[in-house]
Formats: sequence, C-alpha cells, structure tokens
Amino acid sequence: MSKIKIFALGGLNEDGKNMYVVSVDNDIFVFDAGLKYPRDRMLGIDYIIPNYDYLKKNYKNIKGIFITHGHESNMGALSDILSDMPNVAIYASHFTMEIIRMQFKADKIEKANLHEIKAYYKLEFGDISIYPISVSHSIPDSLCYVLNTKDGAIVYTGDFIFDPGMQGHYSMDIGKLAYVGKQGVLCLLNESLYANHKGYTSPNHRVNHFIREQFNLYPGRFIMSVLPAHIFRLQEIFDEVSSTNRKIVVMGKPLQDLINMCLSSHYLSINPAKIGDLSNINDKGVVILISDGKEKPYANIERIIKGNDKYIKVNESDTIFITEPMYLGIEKRMVTIMDEIAKMNLNVISLSNKKHLLEHPSREDLMLMINLMSPKYYFPIKGEYKEQYRNAEIAGKCGLKKENIILKQNGDVVTFVNGELINNGEHVDVDEILIDGKSSDDIGELVLKDREMLAENGIVIVCATLNKETKEIISGPQVLTRGFIFVRDNMDIVKESEVVSLQVIKNSITKGDKVDYNLIKQEIREKLGKYFYQETDSKPIIITVIQEV
Repeated sequence: MSKIKIFALGGLNEDGKNMYVVSVDNDIFVFDAGLKYPRDRMLGIDYIIPNYDYLKKNYKNIKGIFITHGHESNMGALSDILSDMPNVAIYASHFTMEIIRMQFKADKIEKANLHEIKAYYKLEFGDISIYPISVSHSIPDSLCYVLNTKDGAIVYTGDFIFDPGMQGHYSMDIGKLAYVGKQGVLCLLNESLYANHKGYTSPNHRVNHFIREQFNLYPGRFIMSVLPAHIFRLQEIFDEVSSTNRKIVVMGKPLQDLINMCLSSHYLSINPAKIGDLSNINDKGVVILISDGKEKPYANIERIIKGNDKYIKVNESDTIFITEPMYLGIEKRMVTIMDEIAKMNLNVISLSNKKHLLEHPSREDLMLMINLMSPKYYFPIKGEYKEQYRNAEIAGKCGLKKENIILKQNGDVVTFVNGELINNGEHVDVDEILIDGKSSDDIGELVLKDREMLAENGIVIVCATLNKETKEIISGPQVLTRGFIFVRDNMDIVKESEVVSLQVIKNSITKGDKVDYNLIKQEIREKLGKYFYQETDSKPIIITVIQEV
C-alpha cells in the first residue's frame, strides 16, 4: 500500500496554466505544464505560468512531465521550466513532440530530455506504470494518462470529446477506457470547462457545413483568422476549399511552418495544387489564412483593416471570417474589431460560442467518461470554480457519493493512504510567474502596479544639479512630465512644482554638512504627491534626480 498525493500548481479556478502533480510515495509525476495569457490591465505581460518552486525543490524525485497535447495551455511553460530543470524528462506523443520541438527552436533551447511515446505502450517506473490512451481533441495525437498504482489507477483525461466521426490521429478508443474502468480507478481527474453546456459537444464542434455555406454566399476573397493549434479546424477549411475553385494562401512564417510540418507528416491533407503563394493574394475567391496568438488577439486583422499590412489591402468584396468562437477575456476586443470592420462596409463572419463549441466535454461527455471509468473518487479540474462545481454536480447525478467528490483550489493537497481519502488540510505554496518578453524572471506585482500607475497617471521627473563642494544649486530644479498633464495648459502647476522642489532642497542643505539625498528625494515625492492630488486628483509616479558636479 502507498501514500498518494494529488494537487494542482495551476489549472484550478482558471482557464489555462494547467499543471497537475501526482506523488506516489517518493516518486513525482507531473501532468502538463501550461501557460495562460493575461487579461484586463496586466500591462506588458506576455503570458503567465505556474510557480514551480515545489518541482525545483523535489527535482530528483520527478520521474517526468507528461504532456497530453500540443496546446500552450498544456505545454507552453516547458521552455521556462527547462531553464531551471534542464534534464527533466518530458514525455509526449509524436505530434505533440513536434510542437514542443518547434517551441524549443524558437526559444533557442538546444538540448532537452525528450521521450516520444505512443498510445497503448505502457511506461514502467518500478512498481508504477503509466498507460497513455488516445482521445479525440482539436489537435492530433492527444492523450489521456492512466497512472497505475497498487491502490488503483489515477486517470488524467486531458482535453477530450466523444465523437466517433473523428478518426485516424483524432480517434478515441472507448474500449480501452472501459477496460481501465473495470480494472479499478481510484481517482478520475476530469476537465470542467464546458460543464455548463447541455448534451454532447459533438457535433457542435464541426463547422464544415457552415464554412461551405459562407463560400457559396460570398464568391469574393476570404481573409480567415485561425488559431494555429486547432489542426482539426484547419482540415475542415482545407476540405471545403478542395471542393471549390478557390486556392489557399498561408500568411506568416510560424503558420506556414506548422502547416508544412502537418502536411509532410500527414496530419493535414490537401491537394498541393490548392496551395497558392503571394502571386495569388489578390485572386478572386482566394482564401487567405492568417493566425493570431491568444496573447495578441486579432492583431493581424487589426493591422490589415487599418491598411498597415505589407501584402493585404482590403476591398468591399472581401469577407473576413473569424474561424474560432470568442473565448473568455477578449469579448471587448472582439466587439471593437467587429465594429471597425462594419464601418468599412465589409462582410464579417464570426462563430457563436453557444452554437459552435471547441473540443471540450459537455455534460453528457463528462457523464459518459465517469460511467466508463467508474471511479472511487472524482476530482473536477480545468475551469473556473463555478464550472468545477457544476462538474461535481454531474458526478453526483452519476451516483458518486458527495464525500467522494473532491473540489479544491490550486495548492490544496488531496491525500490517499491505502486507497482512502485523508482530509489533513495539507497545502503546497502556489503562485503565478508573470513573464514579460523572453525573460524567465517573474515580473512581480510591484512592477505590474508601477505599470498601472504609469498608464493611469503618467510620470513626473524632477531634476536638479548641485555644486559638489558648496552644495549650491547650479541648475534646476526642472520638472518634466509625460502622460500626466498637458504642460502648455498647466504651466502654473509645473512652476509651483519647481518652487516646492526648490524649497525642499534649500531647507535640506546646510553648508559643511553631509547631504542626505535620499531624504530629499523622499520629501519631494511626498510634498509633490499631495500637491498633484489636490490639484488634479491624480497620483503620477514621481522620480527625483539630483546630481553633483
């Protein structure tokens, strides 16, 4: 018998940043290592990853990081993790490994401990084994992981739907899932993102008929925005283009590289004659594919409609087609873009996030997975807490006892001893690492707060020069502002600021004594801060620069 601990470093009560840890005695297994993109006013932040200090402290006990599929919410943090743990073993299917290699190449990571695995080939780790099973998702070679222990299996489903029509690299072996359930599942970790959606996700994830209708309605040129990671959607577009006289032109090297890799590895299929180049970009009926990452949604469309794109100039016969439903956090951005397109009298098409779903399990999918697995304990993961709670309700309707349904937050440890749940209140410290640019260093809340202040209230710089020997003021103090007030209309505020600063400097300087410049800077900030708030109701960042010559 063993002691098993399960907890999330990221992924609970949020969309993205998935990282789940299963500890069996002294062995640690990590499932997924994802990122999420910032919302609202996280100025300058490119993406967010889980704080993985726990993994660094227990580096020697980690048997591997097991990636379910090639979406950034599940593997996007790997490059940052490898900067601290370069030899950690990474396990993934062939297609997922290709995506990882492309990411590592872009991030200039030359060496990594990569292990390409196949579904239904068991991985042995002493008395513990991991059995990967293929599941259907929007990206090929997606996997569910079954961690077999002496007390039963821990099953992490990853992202999935039930759709018998998705074959080949998208197929799911329901028989294998049922077999695992009959062998005994101690705990099932099942995603919650669409727990509020009734019925099955399929066939609402398919849009090929909708694409066909749009091609028939609008004979002109199509500019289609795609998410590159959703390969299933790309194949739908290719299939519909193949039945027309249209050609496809792929814009942007990252998207071109991805599609070329998929075509050469037979993850995508299309008649090569249907692929055009820049010479076809203004052809009537051509389909132009552009991609946008979630960190900069619709940036390429915005550049095109503003006339700033080097190659694409829109005209009134064009149709702009956003091929993925709107996701949480970008509603305002999408409405603004749609409004700008409408002003240009262009056709614009977008998918409803109620009618057109992504490949995540809805209620009936979740119930079917629960029935196949017959778990002793059920752990809703992935999604906001209200979605986890709804997932827990679904499990209750499937016959699971309330005390066997586990609702947790990031860092809360679920402990099993001899196959029984022990509520000991254990918690692992968790946090977020805010990444700006290519640096793996955490930006931190203080930097983010400064950026918010700069964005809202601007900056004021006070400069003065003193004689090194006599401490007399040679020049200044001069007050410069950026993003705070319009100087031409507020010269009285600037002049008064200089007077206040001058008085502080004079009162703090005594001939022959050592000058505490830090104290002067602090007093200038305090007095000017109060003055600015009194006059403008704003609190700009105030920087004081005093030098001696």
